[in-house]
Amino acid sequence: MTQIYKLDYESPIGVIEIVGTHEAIRSILFSEESKKVNFRQPETPPVLVECYNQLDEYFQGHRYEFTFSYQCAGTEFQKTVWSALTEIPYAKTGSYKDIAVSIGKEKAVRAVGSANGKNKLSIVIPCHRIIGSNGKLTGYAGGLWRKEWLLEHEKNMVNKNLNG
Repeated sequence: MTQIYKLDYESPIGVIEIVGTHEAIRSILFSEESKKVNFRQPETPPVLVECYNQLDEYFQGHRYEFTFSYQCAGTEFQKTVWSALTEIPYAKTGSYKDIAVSIGKEKAVRAVGSANGKNKLSIVIPCHRIIGSNGKLTGYAGGLWRKEWLLEHEKNMVNKNLNG
């Protein structure tokens, strides 16, 4: 049986629970907790610590891509959608239709939306970068206010780095 570990990161928009094994991160989800519950322990695997550090760099505006090992549990279609999501550049947005077209399934817009909603690797697989074809914010498991914050954060970091 694979040992599962948890580590919480206190972000500016709430506690994020990192779950993983010695090999890879399995989920990064916003917690309902208002404070950290899962602290770094001597047995916390390095991959969880690296994820924590990279999230911290992201929120500080110093990281645009993630390099730690993660595993996506889902159908082949879901994994294809999630992989396509990682192609949306930092501070840019796309739509379900854009993703459907990019994976060669232009009629599967609703299925893409469903797969997007099942993403368990928040921020790293950037489902927050998906907006409606009309330019409006669409649903986000972490809450629309968090999605809006993340998009603004990325835009502000790009502008800050261009101008500073």
